[in-house]
Order: sequence, then structure tokens, then C-alpha cells
Amino acid sequence: MFNVEEIRKDFPILQRKINGHPLIYLDNGATSQKPIQVINAISGYYMNHNANVHRGVHKLSEESTYMYEEARRKVAKFINAEPEEIIFTKNATESLNLVAYTYGEANISAGDRICTSIMEHHSDFIPWQMLAGKKKAKLEIMNVNTEGEIPDSEFSKISNSKITSIVHASNVLGTINPVEEMGKIAHEGGGKILIDGSQSIPHMPVDVKKMDCDFFAFTGHKMLGPTGIGVLYGKKELLEEMPPFMYGGDMVIDAKVEGCKWNEIPHKFEAGTPHISGIIAMGAAVDYLNKLGMENIRAHEVELIEYAFQKLQGIEGIEIYGPQEAHKRVGVIAFNIKGLSSIDLASFLDDYGIAIRSGHHCAQPIHDFLKILPSARISFYLYNTKGEIDVLIPRIEEIRRMLS
Repeated sequence: MFNVEEIRKDFPILQRKINGHPLIYLDNGATSQKPIQVINAISGYYMNHNANVHRGVHKLSEESTYMYEEARRKVAKFINAEPEEIIFTKNATESLNLVAYTYGEANISAGDRICTSIMEHHSDFIPWQMLAGKKKAKLEIMNVNTEGEIPDSEFSKISNSKITSIVHASNVLGTINPVEEMGKIAHEGGGKILIDGSQSIPHMPVDVKKMDCDFFAFTGHKMLGPTGIGVLYGKKELLEEMPPFMYGGDMVIDAKVEGCKWNEIPHKFEAGTPHISGIIAMGAAVDYLNKLGMENIRAHEVELIEYAFQKLQGIEGIEIYGPQEAHKRVGVIAFNIKGLSSIDLASFLDDYGIAIRSGHHCAQPIHDFLKILPSARISFYLYNTKGEIDVLIPRIEEIRRMLS
């Protein structure tokens, strides 16, 4: 049973008041809040197990190593991958850059095509823009239609590309892209596909084998985990062929003056001491999500999207971006209100304890393409309620009347 009120009890920060008002946190697209189970996993590690991993035969090191690798196994199972296909990074940005600077550097040549979309987060746009410029390759950019979706007519840009890097769900439009279909097109054309799952994996079931993607990148802090933890999934055969991203300890199995032998995957890509406590806590976040069930989380958020759309559309002068059907998007709703700055709106809402986002959301190309100003964005997660939306809407109306 998905009981939101019971779930909320697990999140200490939701008991806070801001300026005397109960906190209404609607900035989950930027980062999620953390349940006590995740917080306890961090403190418990430091209080009882703290030691470096893979490097000691003493008890604390053995415990830390087991907990670290157990978290890898949990993450792998969560997305239906093998543990050796899971690389821990510091965030999705590093995961995406890792592919660009290893697979991309080794496989992209002058005249090759790289495909991405206009709706990408900067972390999945700029690395490919830079690589294309460096290699004298062509960057193909898929555009969107008036509904915020990539039309089929744009898919030909995938078939002509050596690698396609595409966001699973947009952090501005909320659009859920047909990544399975895109992957088939990429593979039929002899290319590879990388999926940025930062906005999808916290909100819906993800199966990388079913997607048949070559790479899948995501971050822990948007899915109840701590900051500073990211994941890159890669097909085993590709990871084995790719050169390391960074050099240092633990990523070599043999280091001599005359040369080095790289460690096995995934350790080849995990140079230096990792964020051990964060990785263990991410395992706790996966446990929490599994207990609730990703299908249940998705169903709850679709309800919230539908309810929010119904209420928001009654606001005079509002323009909502992206698909208008709840099942076509994740719980991210970006909008503007005529005559009202998104920054002013966010600032005044904060006076009432309501946290939303304003700006380009690190996705300026889509704002430029749609010819819109920096937008306001509300984003839901598993602990948000319809009651919070009922508080939000009158406050927006009040601010609109006051400022526009």
C-alpha cells in the first residue's frame, strides 16, 4: 500500500518550517530529499565500519569492501545489469563525460556524426559539442514539435550517427523519449546509444537489458541518495574495450616503470578512493525504492501530474511546456505566466515555504529553441501530495495579481 503520509514520516526535513510555513518541497528535479534510512546508512558507516575499500585485510576494510560491493550489486539488480557493468562516478555529469572522453575519443573521427537532442541538459550536450569540434565531426541535433516531443521525422539523424546520446526524460519538458525505438535505429545503423536517465530512474522502472542501450547514466541524489554519487552502466564488452578515464590507485593491477596493466572492469574506471559512505547510502536508497515499488511511485506521480495540470491551467496567462498528457511525461512541469518573472515567482513562493526552481535549468538550448524566457519549474516526488498543490495554486494566483 502506497501511503504518502506514512512515507513522509521517513523524511526529517519535511517537518521543517520556512518563514513560519510548513515546507512544501517542489524542486525534486534538482535533488530529492533523503529518508532517515539513507541518513542512518551514512552515519552508521562512519560510526562502525569506516576504512578504505579493496586495500586491506583487516576487519574494517573487509566490512567496508563488502558493503561497497553489495551496493553495486543492488544498483545492478535495480536496472537489470551485471555488477561488473556498474561504474561508480561522482554524478551523472561525470558518467556522461566518461563516455565522451573514452568511447568518444577512441571511436569518433573527422566526418563522423554524433546525435543528440535540443532538450538535453548541458551535461549531455556540451561534452558532445566539444568532442565534435575537437574531432571535426558533425553534431546532429534532433528538434521537438509543439508538444515537446521529438517527431519520427527527426529519427533519421540517429541512423546516420556513430553515437546517439539522448535524455530519457527531459528536466524541462518532462517528455519521456522512446529510447527503445531510438536504440534499435542506432544499432541498425551500426551506432551506439547512451541514455541520460537522471530524470527517469527515480520515477519509473528502468531495465537496461530491455532498452538494449549501450550506456545508461544517472545520479544518486535525485533518487533519495546522497550527493556526490553517480552511476554509469555500460555493456561489458564495450567497457572492456574502452581506455580508462582517470589514472591512479586501484585502477591498475600491475604498475611498473616500463608500463601498466589496467585492472578489470569496473575497477578500471574507479581510480582513487571512492565516496564509500555515499555509495553504501545509495544502496540504502535503492532498498527504500524497491520496498515502495517503482510502479507504485510512477502511478502516484501520474496522479499528481494530472491534478497539477488541472489546477495550473486555470491560472490566467499561464503557458505550460511539454506534453499535455500525464503518461507522456515525468513529474516535471515547467511554465511561465505572462507578465511575471519566474525568478520573482520563485522568490515570493519561498516566502511561503514553497520551494520551486526558476531559470534555464541547465538546459538553455531548449529555452532558446522554444523562444521562451527562463521558466518556473515544479517537480514532484514520492512524498508530495495533492494537498501541497492545493496550497501552491492560490499562492501563485496571489503573486500573479500582485506583480503582473
